[in-house]
Amino acid sequence: MSRPLSNKVALVTGGSRGIGAAIVRRLSHDGAVVAFTYAASEDKANVLAAEIKAAGGVVLPIKADSADIAAVQQAVALTAETYGGIDILVNNAGILKRGTIDEFSLSDFDQMVAVNQRAVFVAIQAVLSHMHEGGRIITIGSVTGDRIGFPGASVYGMTKAAVASLTRGLARDLGPRGITVNTIQPGPIETDMNSDENSRAMVRPLMALGRMGKDSEIASLAAYLASPESSFVTGSALTIDGGYLA
Repeated sequence: MSRPLSNKVALVTGGSRGIGAAIVRRLSHDGAVVAFTYAASEDKANVLAAEIKAAGGVVLPIKADSADIAAVQQAVALTAETYGGIDILVNNAGILKRGTIDEFSLSDFDQMVAVNQRAVFVAIQAVLSHMHEGGRIITIGSVTGDRIGFPGASVYGMTKAAVASLTRGLARDLGPRGITVNTIQPGPIETDMNSDENSRAMVRPLMALGRMGKDSEIASLAAYLASPESSFVTGSALTIDGGYLA
């Protein structure tokens, strides 16, 4: 069995459920030691960790709210201290709060920016002293960073466009150090964030493939970007949306 990430250490933020959990499973399957953070889903985090360990993997769940700067920094430090460094950082933690501009509260705005933007910056800044040539930084964005397909997503789209822009700049900053930086922009995916069946039924006809995506499909792209095969890919925002934007 091919294990392209053997001897690699990965940290995945927001890794207890949905896309994050799928990425944790896939990176572990590919041979990486994986630490992941969670904020409130302790039971799901423990179940995932037990699953990884039962399959022979090495995993470290860390309770850390991505809205808390110190918690993010400590999660990075703990991972590096435990395993001797970090080769792969996946910024997956994110929240979605909908609302048109006239009804969107400032507190919700601040929380979205804190988790979807600031935490990405903080994690990347913290990881760099523990990451060497060949390092991989991957952020989970959204197709809403390119196009808003429904009302009430302006702030969410803003946060995802911001991380795509940050990715392009960081690719220039970190390229000389041999570290790649990329963003994955999923379209509609069957996760807890899109659990309403009425909403799913409205979205499916908009998909070129006639279905929503699976979290494992996003994890496959993340695994590629984390692998040695992606060494010439950096500064990219890679859309994976089943033709939603086609």
